[in-house]
Amino acid sequence: MNAIIRVKGISKVYQMGEVRVEALKEVSFEINQGEFIVVLGPSGSGKSTMMNLIGGMDTVSSGEVYYKGQPLHQATEKVLTEYRRHAVGFVFQFYNLMPNLTAYENVQMAVQIAKDPLNVKEVLAQVGLADRADHFPAQLSGGQQQRVAVARAIAKNPDLLLCDEPTGALDFATGVQMLKLLKEFSVQYKKTVMIITHNAGIAEMADRVFYMKDGRLENITVHPHPVPPEEVVW
Repeated sequence: MNAIIRVKGISKVYQMGEVRVEALKEVSFEINQGEFIVVLGPSGSGKSTMMNLIGGMDTVSSGEVYYKGQPLHQATEKVLTEYRRHAVGFVFQFYNLMPNLTAYENVQMAVQIAKDPLNVKEVLAQVGLADRADHFPAQLSGGQQQRVAVARAIAKNPDLLLCDEPTGALDFATGVQMLKLLKEFSVQYKKTVMIITHNAGIAEMADRVFYMKDGRLENITVHPHPVPPEEVVW
């Protein structure tokens, strides 16, 4: 398999006055095209920091990050902006939708900056919101808003989809539906999906599980036969 992301000894240090916080410490791994990865760890373990570095939203203090061989750790802000715009899709726990835009317009906004986007109507139908396309976020349930957020990320047709606690604000049934959508996107379009979570149950559906603790990557577990999203329990 081809590595889409490769990181070598990345660390991230935040200096807050006289306080030095090591959020990430000497982390190395590769992520392959089409993989479904789950990153597990408690709060403060470095999961979100790692996602921000991979997604080009922050820069490393030391170490190297490569996207398809392109060195992101040496990239200018312009290059990182292009990378985030075209190669990465983000799904966050609390949706981050534009409240004055409809579901269709929220997705369309992302599509307008993408190089090879998917059809907005088709993606909304895929997430079960074809009949809610003209609704504003305030007119949608939490689960429906999260599906719009997923549709927005998927519609960009990114190589890498990064999801930070995507089921954290959802009930169990809606959470399983969300995981099914993410898995289908990965399989159907051969895209790489990484889910950051503290929910150990979700790990059963991953190709590989990264275990984070105290800013370090403690272990990587391989699942030769991941369970379907419908069988995930937490």
